[in-house]
Amino acid sequence: MSELRDRTSWEEPNDVEVAAAGIRSTATELTSPADLDDLVADLGDDRYVLLGEASHGTSEFYRWRARLTARLVEERGFDFVAVEGDWTDCYAVNRYVRGLPDSGETIRGVLEAFDRWPAWMWANWEMVEFLEWLDLHNEQRPRDERVGFYGMDVYSLFESMDAVVDYLEDVDFEAAEEAENAYRCFEPYGEDAQEYARALRMVPETCEDEVVDILSRLRASTPKYDTDDEEDYFNAEQNALVARNAERYYREMVSGDTDSWNVRDRHMFETLERLTDHHGPNAKGIVWAHNTHVGDARATDMEERGRLNVGQLVREHHSGDVSLVGFGSHRGSVIAADSWNAPMAELPVPPAQAGSYEHAFHRAGDRDWLLQMDDLDAETALAEPRGHRAIGVVYHPQRESGNYVPTVLPQRYDAFLHIDETQALHPLDVHVDRQAVPELYPWGL
Repeated sequence: MSELRDRTSWEEPNDVEVAAAGIRSTATELTSPADLDDLVADLGDDRYVLLGEASHGTSEFYRWRARLTARLVEERGFDFVAVEGDWTDCYAVNRYVRGLPDSGETIRGVLEAFDRWPAWMWANWEMVEFLEWLDLHNEQRPRDERVGFYGMDVYSLFESMDAVVDYLEDVDFEAAEEAENAYRCFEPYGEDAQEYARALRMVPETCEDEVVDILSRLRASTPKYDTDDEEDYFNAEQNALVARNAERYYREMVSGDTDSWNVRDRHMFETLERLTDHHGPNAKGIVWAHNTHVGDARATDMEERGRLNVGQLVREHHSGDVSLVGFGSHRGSVIAADSWNAPMAELPVPPAQAGSYEHAFHRAGDRDWLLQMDDLDAETALAEPRGHRAIGVVYHPQRESGNYVPTVLPQRYDAFLHIDETQALHPLDVHVDRQAVPELYPWGL
């Protein structure tokens, strides 16, 4: 990976017109789903395709990811979608779209059960449209060939422990009692993982041994449980894994270093590998996550700070069999909040910072672009490190300078979709009337 220049250097608008000219001469104007044809052809044989987003609250990022995913599923036989969401909540979605028993009446109802902040990430109309399409697609396929939908994240500590106990109560009541007794270690924290992390600052007595022990016991009983219902056992084992890694994640938060980030991304990568094994030796998966997880960390300043991510890990383990696709925009609006757990709001996204990649794409023309990195010249100005905007669930438009990650774009991604002007996502609990808002729903997946 190329070395990144220091912060003052990459903030300067060096050669932005040269970079813009390179985009005009190389990128494809993005006007309709048909403009994805070449990209679909390039991605179709990969084992993993990772699709990013520059924010968790932008409608176009969700809609273009959905269009690309639908084509990869329908035309190139991809087997599952794994997203930056909780395993427990997303597994309820998986049950619905695969037509499993007792999985809910409507996908909107399933998504409305997502209550962990920021709920808007998955409980939104853009997801309703995609998952309704996936449900219809799966109805036409044999049950064992239906496309799955899963969460890769590590936050559902208490929900996952409850799910393990519920499973064991059906298959091994004695083991369920043992698991319940072990998990009681967390009772003083009132089902609040953040409270568990805060408590460790005062009294460093952890529950690490308990979650490790239950996962080990469950795996030791694989021959006994797996013959009963393979799908239910896989779900239970994953929940035990989430509990173990979530405990470690919250414990590492106490130290205040970067390792909690790495624990989280390693867990997401481990989950991705487990899903591939679960779906069969030739399974192919699609990932939806923020650019900071999808784009190779080694092409940013993350590596200098000791951070890795899913995109890097997938490339390291499956070289030549994976594609990373990033997203960005010049200006628009976004759903976010001004602090953690604060109410969501529609916020403006100001024009991109001078000299940034988003600025270069805008200067290439007031339009949307698809850039495939293999088409670039070796000496392209786009290979010069520049700022690349990353908007989190907590966002302050008035402090834009802190939202840019120094990046070498052609090394971070294999392809990049630039949407010049974007609009905010449409959360379910804001746009509650399907017949009236959001306007123009559905959007034509």
